[in-house]
Amino acid sequence: MNHDSLFDFIVDKPTKTVSVSMTFDAGLALVWDAFTKAEILDQWYAPRPWTSKTKRMNFEVGGSRFYAMVSPEGQEMWSLQKYTSITPKTNFKFFNAFADKDENLQLPGSDWDLAFTGDEETTNVSITIYNESLERMEKMIAMGFKEGFTATLANLRNLLATQAGK
Repeated sequence: MNHDSLFDFIVDKPTKTVSVSMTFDAGLALVWDAFTKAEILDQWYAPRPWTSKTKRMNFEVGGSRFYAMVSPEGQEMWSLQKYTSITPKTNFKFFNAFADKDENLQLPGSDWDLAFTGDEETTNVSITIYNESLERMEKMIAMGFKEGFTATLANLRNLLATQAGK
């Protein structure tokens, strides 16, 4: 089954949230690994031609991922994700904030909640992003978040199709 049309991106300004939902033609274990292992994240977690570069990742409650999206010219845009909750193969949450190369955070940030449902064939990922301020959310949207994240998720879809042999 092809789920290309099953992609939702909803901006809710009153609640300062962005909701993204997508179904992948890949098993739950593979999709979970794609979101939780640095070596796989770095293969898809940036809109092309940008790339993702993880400097450090410790996927556990209280741990974090410090990574950059790198432009073809070498410009680095750093972010820090601090994991606040993990229920294996079901859900994880993190606080996300832009940062400089020395991990100095640019606040305010946002809280991400990723929920996974599926089986050996298909997996749905629902992401809710709560922003601490409406101004930050509007800035994120104005910077092209929807287009960039849509392209990033397309990278993941292609990677999963290759790994799942589809």
